[in-house]
Amino acid sequence: MNFKKIDNNDLDFLVSVCGEDRVFTGENINEDYSHDELAGIHKFPEILIQVKSTEEVSKVMKYAFDNNIPVTPRGQGTGLVGGAVALHGGLMIDMSQMNSILELDEENLTLTVEPGVLLMEISKYVEEHDLFYPPDPGEKSATIGGNINTNAGGMRAVKYGVTRDFVRGLELVLPNGKIMEIGGKVVKNSSGYSLKDLIVGSEGTLGIVTKAILRLLPLPKKAISLLIPFPNLEMAIETVPKIIKSKVIPTAIEYMVRDVILASEEFLGKKFPDSSADAYLLLTFDGNSKEEIEQVYEKVAHICLDSGAIDVLISNTQERQESIWSARGAFLEAIKASTTEMDECDVVVPRNRIAEFVKFSNDLQRKFDIRIKSFGHAGDGNLHIYVLKDELPEDEWNKKLKEVFDCMYTKANELGGKVSGEHGIGYAKKPYLEESMGNNGMDILKNIKLAFDPKGILNPGKVC
Repeated sequence: MNFKKIDNNDLDFLVSVCGEDRVFTGENINEDYSHDELAGIHKFPEILIQVKSTEEVSKVMKYAFDNNIPVTPRGQGTGLVGGAVALHGGLMIDMSQMNSILELDEENLTLTVEPGVLLMEISKYVEEHDLFYPPDPGEKSATIGGNINTNAGGMRAVKYGVTRDFVRGLELVLPNGKIMEIGGKVVKNSSGYSLKDLIVGSEGTLGIVTKAILRLLPLPKKAISLLIPFPNLEMAIETVPKIIKSKVIPTAIEYMVRDVILASEEFLGKKFPDSSADAYLLLTFDGNSKEEIEQVYEKVAHICLDSGAIDVLISNTQERQESIWSARGAFLEAIKASTTEMDECDVVVPRNRIAEFVKFSNDLQRKFDIRIKSFGHAGDGNLHIYVLKDELPEDEWNKKLKEVFDCMYTKANELGGKVSGEHGIGYAKKPYLEESMGNNGMDILKNIKLAFDPKGILNPGKVC
C-alpha cells in the first residue's frame, strides 16, 4: 500500500480540528500507543489525535481519505491481536475521550453511549436502574467501542449471547468522512442487508463507531455460583455437554486448572476458596429468587457428582462470589506476570470437542518443550490458550511459537472450530483466518472491505 507520509500541512489541519492540546507527534506520543495488551507488535503512529465528537471524526476522516493517509482507530488498547496498532504509521485516532452516556430509555430498554465508555461504567450505571447489560468480557476496562469492534463475548455468553446480540443501532463515520446511522431502537428489522451486524466484529476496518444503542434486560435479583473440583481436567470438560443436554442453562460455565489458580493467588495476594484439586468448573446461575436458582443448580450439582466431581462448593454470599470471580478475572494478568512474553490462541470449537482440544494443547507442551497455560469459557467452546516464552532466545521463541500455533489452529479446524471466539483477527491471526476461510471466503471479505473503504486507508493490514 502506498500511503502519504504526514507533513506539516497535515499537522496544521489536525490542530485546526482538535486543538494543539489533543494532537501529539514524535516523543510526545506515549509508548503505550505503539502496541496493544500483549505487546507482540510494535509500531508508532506518525500523529496521535484525541477526538471528542462525531463531527471531529468526520472532518479528520474526510481529510485522510482525500489525502490517502492511513488511519487507525483506538480505544483502551486492551486487544490481543494487534488490531489497534498503526502498522503503516499515519494517523491514530484515540476515541477514549468520547466517553459519555447519552441516554437511558427505560421504555425501550436501551442505553445510548459514545464509544469510549468503559464496560465497567456501563454495568454500574444500568444496575443502579435495576437493568442489566449482559456481555461480560474479562477485561472490564475495555471500551464499548472495542467490544463492538471485536464482537466481544465473555463469561455470560452461554445464556445471553455476545455483544452483537445487544447492539440495536450504531452511528458510524465511514472512511470518506460521511456519517451514517444503522439500526436503531427497533426490536425487529428485515430492511435489506444487516449492516449493523456486519460492523460489529469488523475491528475498525469498515467504519468508526461514534455512538451505540445497546439493548438492556431487567436485572436478575439473585446470582449463585458453584465451584466444582474434579480429579482432572478431562473429567471436568466432559461434564459440560451433559449439563447443556439437561436443558439447564447456567449464566456462565468456566473451566480452570490448579496451576493457573495458584498463579492468580500469588498475583492477587489472596487465597482462592479451594485450590486442592487439579481442575475445576465454575458455574453461575441467575434468576429472580433464591428458590428458583436452587431448583436449577441442584440438578446440575447431581450431574457433576455423578460425573466424578469431588465436591460441589456453593458460593451464595457476595464475599464468596467476589473471591472466586476476582481470581478468575486475574487469570490473564497472572499468567502474563509469570513469564517474559506470551501469545494467545483464542480458538472456539464445538462444546463436545473442548476436552479433546485441551488435551491436544497440553500434549504440545511436551512435544515442543514449552509452557502452555489455558482457561476458558467451557459453556461456549471458547478457549484461551497461552504460549509462554520464559527465557527462550528470540529466534527459538519465534520458531516454537509458529510451530505450536500451526498445530493448534490446524487441530481447531479439524474439530470444526474457528480461529477466534472473541478477540478478533487483527494483524497477528491473519494467516490462520486465510487458512480457515479459504480463497472464496477471503475474496468476499476483501470485496466487503473495498465497498466500504475503496482506498484501504482505515486500519490497514488488519483482518483481510
